[in-house]
Formats: sequence, C-alpha cells, structure tokens
Amino acid sequence: MPNRINVQDRDSDHIAHIPLQAQRAGYQHLLALAAGLEPVVTAVVHPCDKESLTATIEAANAGLIVPLFVAPEKKLRALAITLGIDLSPYELITAAHSHEAAAKAVTLIREGAAEVLMKGSLHTDELMTEVVARETGLRTGRRMSHVFILDVPNYPRPLFLTDAAININPTLMDKRDIVQNAIDLTHILGISDPKVAILSAVETINPEIRSTIDAAALCKMAERGQIVGGTLDGPLAFDNAVSPEAAQVKNLHSPVAGKTDVLVVPDLEAGNMLAKQLQYLAGARAAGIALGARCPIVLTSRADSVFERRASCVVAQLIAHHRRNTIQ
Repeated sequence: MPNRINVQDRDSDHIAHIPLQAQRAGYQHLLALAAGLEPVVTAVVHPCDKESLTATIEAANAGLIVPLFVAPEKKLRALAITLGIDLSPYELITAAHSHEAAAKAVTLIREGAAEVLMKGSLHTDELMTEVVARETGLRTGRRMSHVFILDVPNYPRPLFLTDAAININPTLMDKRDIVQNAIDLTHILGISDPKVAILSAVETINPEIRSTIDAAALCKMAERGQIVGGTLDGPLAFDNAVSPEAAQVKNLHSPVAGKTDVLVVPDLEAGNMLAKQLQYLAGARAAGIALGARCPIVLTSRADSVFERRASCVVAQLIAHHRRNTIQ
C-alpha cells in the first residue's frame, strides 16, 4: 500500500494513490449484504443543500430507500431545480423551518409512516433534540449512541468507532450501552464475535485516568454477562489496538490487541477527532448511524460526501430489515 495519500477531493470516485478496490471494499461488502432487499421508507429531514439532496436521490435510485421529504417546500424545490433533480416521484411534507421538519419527521416514525430517519442539512442538535424528547421522541430503554463504520485503506477490516457524535462525556453505564449498540450492529453486518478495544492513552490501569478504570469495569461487565456478543479488552492505546506489531512490542497478550473491530473512545472529543483524522489524513470513508432509538438514524456530518451519505443509507436499510425480521 502506498505511503502517501491525497485526500483533497473527498467527493470524487478516486482518492489519488489509493486503489479503488481498497477504497470501496467495505462499501461493496455492505451492498452485497443488502442485495435483494426492498428499499425502506425514510423520513429525510431538511435536505436543503446539494450534498444531502443529491445523496438522497442517489440512494433512492439505487433502491436503498424510498425518501419521504420533510422540508420547506419552496426552498427544497428551488434547490432541486438548480440541481436538475425531479422531485415529482416523491412525497414532500412541508415544514416552515428545520426545527419543524425535525419534529414532523420524528412524528412520522412514531406513527409508523417511515422506518428510518435521515439527517439533511440541519444541525445535529436540532434533530436530536426532537429524537430524545421524553414524551414525543424516539427513546427506548437503551442509551442512544453513534457508530462510524470506517473503511480505512491501510486496515484489513472495517473499523467501527463509537461514540463520536452523541454522548459528550459518557458515564460507565452509558458506555455499557454504547458498547452493546456497536456489538449489535456488527452482528447485523455479519461479524459474529467482534473484537472490542476500549481505548485510553495507556494499556495499564491508572486511577488518575478515568478511561482506564471504565475500560477495566467494562471488561468485567462483559465477563459477568452485562455486555454480550463480543470479546472486550482494555484499556488499550490506539496503536496496540490496531497494530499487531505495537501489541507485540509492548508484550500484550490479548485476543483483541492488533485485531480490533470496534474502537470505543473515552468521550466525544476523542472520538470525533479520531474519526476525522482517519477520514482526512488516512483516506478513510465512513458511514454514520445512530442506534438505540426506535429506528436507525442516518446521522452524517454536513461536510460528509455524497458517497458517505449513501453508504450510511445502506447500513440503515440493513438495520431496518433486521428489525422487521426480529419483530416478526
């Protein structure tokens, strides 16, 4: 694999110097899992910029979703005309502004009119305020969390990174749900026993570094059946979580070190910086999904490319179909 990576044009079909097969291997795997599945009705909230509207139409054309647009009608139609997009095949529910669009979209999920919620060009806080509302939102008994599914050219398997978008400073019990949400997602995507690395700055327990204490507690919780379906280890530093050589140098005897599937970060700041470093400096492509609500939520950054938004729709489609089968 080449050492130099050019990531200036993240919306193009190629990132210079990275073979296309390496870039798209993870996405092709997702498409293979979704092959033959019918599209899922998706409430698309305020897709009033080029990237979010284009990605929605591309996902619809690919048979991943049936979009149900919730947005200011005049604004959306004006954008569609500018982009040469025909909205006539799709239903549009008008909203005065992005706040109202979020509220109406959540109501559509609660009423069973849609199975997936998809963020458009509004801020994440606007959407999530409606999602977490106690009386009218989409809460369940599980803490909501976000997972990036990262296809990193220099890493031999998909990396699931959590939580980099919702939980700012999670407690130990929050982290329990964050880990379980990620494990459940890996099962849906075909990984039966994911290796979960609980990250910190060091590999040893240090009472002054809270994340090392949380990591040890989470591993013990897994031993006691409070977290199921995966193999946990931690604390692990990032290098020995993903590098067999680093783990060997540090003499770590671990079923996870160097073979990680899921990276669990200490807090949102660490996760957000790590995810963006992998995307912008290592050429990673990322799907993003929020879990733990009544439906999967496609929760991408406003700076994410059309490709990444479309990949997130594939993940949401797979989750929605899994939920159908589970309920039945």
